[in-house]
Amino acid sequence: MLTNPASGHGSAPHAAQRAAARFQTRGVDVVAIAGTDADHARRLVEGALDHDMDALVVVGGDGVVSLALQILARTDIPLGIIPAGTGNDHAREFGIPTKDPAAAADVVVDGVTEAIDLGRIRGADGTDTWFGTVLAAGFDSLVTDRTNRMRWPHGRMRYNLAMLAELSRLRLLPFRLSFDGREVQTELTLAAVGNTRSYGGGMRICPDADPRDGLLDMTMVASASRTKLIRLFPTVFKGTHVDLDEVRTERAHTIGIDCPGINAYADGEYVCPLPVEVSAVPAALRIRIPA
Repeated sequence: MLTNPASGHGSAPHAAQRAAARFQTRGVDVVAIAGTDADHARRLVEGALDHDMDALVVVGGDGVVSLALQILARTDIPLGIIPAGTGNDHAREFGIPTKDPAAAADVVVDGVTEAIDLGRIRGADGTDTWFGTVLAAGFDSLVTDRTNRMRWPHGRMRYNLAMLAELSRLRLLPFRLSFDGREVQTELTLAAVGNTRSYGGGMRICPDADPRDGLLDMTMVASASRTKLIRLFPTVFKGTHVDLDEVRTERAHTIGIDCPGINAYADGEYVCPLPVEVSAVPAALRIRIPA
């Protein structure tokens, strides 16, 4: 069981304790590990793979899940999730309880193992990484860039201020896209590629994405109007934004994305600068989900 101590503003260690206690009462042996940083955690998990383990359970948010994907992709070891982050979009997608660590532990014990797709990102800079939920480029990534540069305030307010700052500079960006080889040049404010439906803690940006169909869904927003973008924002939580005139969707196995000066983020983590090629890899991950 790998814990990210920083997840959920420091609540993950408590969630790990509750999950470990439930595993113990269920008769499951747990080896608990916690890395000092992502690289250390990855080395610990890779070392654990050398031993005979039935599953890797992660406690934290989508960031620690992302770390686990890099290790477990295309292996036979299933992933269990004890949600303890701020977004928890992986857990939300598969119906894993997000506010009850003991109940999430029960899913690991009593649930079923299902093979699901992952997205694979290959960057022009040599990046090769896996993601489970959504890759974002455009307005979203510019907001995240700005948030990461800011030192004040802390928490959600920093993100909100970064969003307001980027809204003041909102503009259409020149994108070059390809869908299974079909090339498209267009201007967009936002581009998101979904293996699953939601990101950002439940925003259903790709409402029809299915991590079992061997395809990726892409949502494209083309509006330089701040008013329209602000009005669009609440509809993303319901997934009804795809019905608006300024929103288009595509579905493909492999999607190419390029836009000068824009970075790609996936599962909430920085990946690399564009351009990237993103592919759906069928049945790349085994995961424990409710029966």
